[in-house]
Amino acid sequence: MDDIRDMDSIPNPTVILRRMAEKVSALEVDHNLPAIMYFRSGLQMVRMADMYFKQGSLKDAYLLYLRFITLFLEKIREHPGWALLPNEDRRVASDKLKETIPKAEKLKELLRQQFQQEYQQKVSKQLEVERQRKIAAEQEARKLELERQKQQQQQQLKQRHETVITNNHMTSDVVTGPVVPLDSIVYPDADVRNKQQITQPSAPTFEPPESLAPAGFNSNDQKSGASSRLPSFDRSTKPASLLSLSTQSHHGLRIVVVPSQLVERFLVLAHASTLKNVETCGILAGYVDQNQLVISHLIIPQQTATSDSCTTQNEEEVFNYQDKHNVITLGWIHTHPSQTAFLSSVDCHTHCSYQLMMPEAIAIVCAPRYKDNSIFCLTQNYGLDYVAKCKKNGFHPHPTEPPLFMIAEHARLESDLPVEVIDMRR
Repeated sequence: MDDIRDMDSIPNPTVILRRMAEKVSALEVDHNLPAIMYFRSGLQMVRMADMYFKQGSLKDAYLLYLRFITLFLEKIREHPGWALLPNEDRRVASDKLKETIPKAEKLKELLRQQFQQEYQQKVSKQLEVERQRKIAAEQEARKLELERQKQQQQQQLKQRHETVITNNHMTSDVVTGPVVPLDSIVYPDADVRNKQQITQPSAPTFEPPESLAPAGFNSNDQKSGASSRLPSFDRSTKPASLLSLSTQSHHGLRIVVVPSQLVERFLVLAHASTLKNVETCGILAGYVDQNQLVISHLIIPQQTATSDSCTTQNEEEVFNYQDKHNVITLGWIHTHPSQTAFLSSVDCHTHCSYQLMMPEAIAIVCAPRYKDNSIFCLTQNYGLDYVAKCKKNGFHPHPTEPPLFMIAEHARLESDLPVEVIDMRR
């Protein structure tokens, strides 16, 4: 029965694929988010899935294709703003569906084969584990039986030994006094009989066992140079931390690699506006590489701004550029000309739309006056859900506990990593 339960605990390919489909089918469309945002996010899903497919990450690619198909074949039609989108956008979505569905079917079959192979390997491994466990159990049973037989033999020897000793004592009691006939008559040979001794069996002798110590062992060694034979080790050779080699952060998010020169180049472009106490914003775009998200492009879109706000314009130009260069949106960056680096209520709502579409999306806030540049994200366990459900517009108070945003621990600065800057304001 245990073997059967162990086998049942290994999910087969059909179960894995069904679970993946169920996970994606639970996707819900928030009617408070603009339909155009879902449209643009869908295009990014397909683009990212294509990247994963080229890199051989079939499971990640299939999940994104499946997510796109579920979103635009079923869910998005419930959104009241979908019918209001331009016909061209809906046509593009329809064309993408026609391209994506066959890709997803092909990937599903490839994954089924991959999962089947992994399933067979897991089953074979489990069977081998069970076989080894049975062998170990049999060996243990034989060992216990041998131990029982040994103890039984020792007990029998002990009983025999005790019986011999008892008999010796009994014999000694019988022959200690002179032999007196029962009829009280002394016969002529009585003295001879009295001198006769009954031969007693000698008690068995036991040789002490040889020493169990290893050959050459000297008890004085413990007092002399024993410590010189202890293995030596160098504590300075302890292994380095593997954290820097991981492609995932503590929160299960993929690492976002940020070129260290990105902020400096952005501040140079924003300098003129900063002197006027006006915000500047930009889009962070990049690609997937070995399950890491790498920022490779800084796009400064056309925009209007004030001392505490910034609104992008002509966003189609940004998306067309991303399509042409096959990059995806990984976050955004903006300045606080006269304030410190933090996410205001408006910033939280702005970033919420990024992070809902891309859980790893980051928000870089630059405060030139205070020489403070920080990378933020909404907290996964509270902030993201709270801001998504908040219906207020403009600047408004948000609770500070639990925190709505935090330093993005999954972001990592990388020196000597190039970044291409595109300033669309000119």
